[in-house]
Amino acid sequence: MGTNDQTRSLPRGLRLVALAGAAALTLTAGLATPLDPAPRQARAADDGKKVLTVAVAQSVDSLSPFLAVRLLSTSIHRLMYEYLTNYDPKDNHAVPGLATKWEPSPDKLTWTYTIRSDSTWSDGKRATAEDAAWTFNKMMTDDGAATANGSYVGNFEKVTAPSPTKLVIELKKPQATMTALDVPIVPKHVWEKVSDFSEFNNDKSFPVVGNGPFVLTGYKADSYVRLKANKSFWRGAPKFDELVFRYYKDQDAAVSALRKGEVSFVAGSPSLTPAQADSLKGADDIQVNDAPGRRFYALATNPGAKAKNGEKFGDGHPSLLDQRVRNALFMAVDREAIIDKVFRGHAVEGEGYIPPRFQDYFWKPSASRKLAYDPAKAAQLLDRAGYRKNGDGKRVGKDGKPITYRVLCHATDPNDKAVGKYLQEWWGDLGIGVRLDCLDNVTDPWLAGKYDLAFDGWSVNPDPDFVLSIHTCGALPATPKDTGATDNFICDKTYDELYARQLAEYDPAKRADIVKQMESRLYDLGYMNVMAYPNAVEAYRTDQIKSITTMPAKAGNIYGQDGYWSWWSAVPADSGDSSGGSSTAVVAVIATSLVLLIGLGTVVAVRRRAGADDRE
Repeated sequence: MGTNDQTRSLPRGLRLVALAGAAALTLTAGLATPLDPAPRQARAADDGKKVLTVAVAQSVDSLSPFLAVRLLSTSIHRLMYEYLTNYDPKDNHAVPGLATKWEPSPDKLTWTYTIRSDSTWSDGKRATAEDAAWTFNKMMTDDGAATANGSYVGNFEKVTAPSPTKLVIELKKPQATMTALDVPIVPKHVWEKVSDFSEFNNDKSFPVVGNGPFVLTGYKADSYVRLKANKSFWRGAPKFDELVFRYYKDQDAAVSALRKGEVSFVAGSPSLTPAQADSLKGADDIQVNDAPGRRFYALATNPGAKAKNGEKFGDGHPSLLDQRVRNALFMAVDREAIIDKVFRGHAVEGEGYIPPRFQDYFWKPSASRKLAYDPAKAAQLLDRAGYRKNGDGKRVGKDGKPITYRVLCHATDPNDKAVGKYLQEWWGDLGIGVRLDCLDNVTDPWLAGKYDLAFDGWSVNPDPDFVLSIHTCGALPATPKDTGATDNFICDKTYDELYARQLAEYDPAKRADIVKQMESRLYDLGYMNVMAYPNAVEAYRTDQIKSITTMPAKAGNIYGQDGYWSWWSAVPADSGDSSGGSSTAVVAVIATSLVLLIGLGTVVAVRRRAGADDRE
C-alpha cells in the first residue's frame, strides 16, 4: 500500500501512505499515562502478558482498510488482515500471503490464485476465496469502498471464487501488478453488513474480526490502538501477547519515554530527528537504527485543484500555474543545505520521485536538465514569467499585489518547520513571501485545495504503481464534494499515457524504463519538488527487545515495513526463544514457502506497489 504510505498526514482519499511511529514494550516505570492510568513497575503487564508498545506521532485517519491512507493506519491493517501476497523481508520479492500460489493465463488476462485452507478469522470462521472476491467486487462497485485502494481494481473485469480455495481475477488488459495487490482482504460475513463505506471507520465494536498476526481489541483517537496476538495465525503466533500503538504529540516526550523504559521503540514522525538520534547513541540499553529509508520528502505545488467533471475549486495562487514559476521556486531551494542542516546527514539529496533504495526504478536528471540550486537563474525565470519586483523589492502578481505563498506544514513534524524557515529566507531573497500554515490537521485544507504549496511525502513500496497512480487524472475526485485518490490534483495527459503503458508492461526492464520516463515528466512539470530521501532513524531498548526483523534484512527499517515482519518477529528480551522472531527465522519460514512454490511450478510475476505509499 503506498503505504502513505501512505508518510505524512495526508488526505484520507490519498492512499498512501506515511507514518510516523515506533514500537516499544509497555514499561511504565511507576508512571501513570493516558493509555495506562494505573502505574506499572514491571516490564510485563499486571496479568503477566508481554506487551510491546509503539510510540507514534501520527493520528489514525481511519481503521477501515477501504479508507485509510496514512502509514500508521495502513501498517495496522497489515497486522489485522492478510493480503493475497506479501513481500520477502530480505529482498522484497513476492511470497505467499492468503494465497499460496498464483498463475496467469498465457494472455495474462486471467489470474488464478490458490487460497490457503489454514487461515481462519478471529471469530473462528475459515477465510476463503469468497472473502477475497467479495472484497475486490465491493471496491469495483462502491465508490466509498474504492476510496483508498481503488487503483488496484480499476482494470479488473470480473472476480469470482469458484471454490473456497480458488480465486479468479479477469482483467480488461494485462496488468503487471498482480502479485502486488496491496489490498487487505476482509471477512465478507462481517463487512457485508456495512451500509456506507465512505463513512464507516471500523472503530466502534471490538474485537475487530481479522486473520492477520494481531487482532484489534481497542482504540481511542489520538491516544492508543491496542491489539492482541492472534494465537491461531497460520504463520505462527507473535512472541508478544499484546501490541500497543501509543500516541505522542510531542516527539521529545516519546524519546523521554524510551529513556525511562516506558516504551521500547520509537521512530518519530516518521523518523527521529538528528538531534534526538544523536542524543540516544551510546545510551545504555538503547540501539539506534539508521538505515536507508523508503520515503521521499517533498514540496507539492497546488496545480489548480479540479474534479473529474472539470469543475475547479480551491484558492491556489494563480502564478503557480506557470511552469517557469514552479521551476524557479525549486531552483531557489538548496537541497544540500537541507541535508546538512536539517537532516544532519541522515538523508540523501532528493531528485526523482522514487528513493534510491529501489534501484530498479530510481531516476535522476542529467546534469543539463537538473534544477540545481541557482537563485540568480531563478530570479531570471521569474522576470521572464512576468513576475517582477516592485519598488519595495517584492515580487508582484498579475493583480499588482505582492506574492506571498501559503505553505501547509505538519505541526508535529519539526523538519517541516525547519525547512519552512529556510524557504522564508531563500524565497524572501527572490522577493516572495512565505506564510507557514503549520496545522495538526492538514487534511481539510488539502482536500479543499486551499493551499499554495504543502510539505508532502510518501512511503514507497517495492512496486511503484500506487504512488504513481495518485498523480493520474483518474485519481481526481468525481466532484469537488467528493474525496478522490489524488495526492495534489495533478492531471497531465502525457503522464497518464505513460502510466497506462507501465501498468501493462510485464518485462521488468522495459517497465522500469517507462517508470523513469514518468518520473522525468513529474520533475519537468515542477509540481513535485523532491528535496530529500530521509533515512529511517529509529531506536529501541535492547533490554526489552531481544531481536527484531529489519526490512530489507541487511540495512532496512523496522517501523512502517511492507509487511508485518517486525512486530510479528519481535522477541521479548526475557524470552528463552533466541530465534523464533529473528530475521533468520523469518527468512527460513519464507524459504520454506518458496520451496513449496517452486515445487508447484508457481509463476511469480513482476510485483508492484510503491510508496508509501504507505502515505502510508
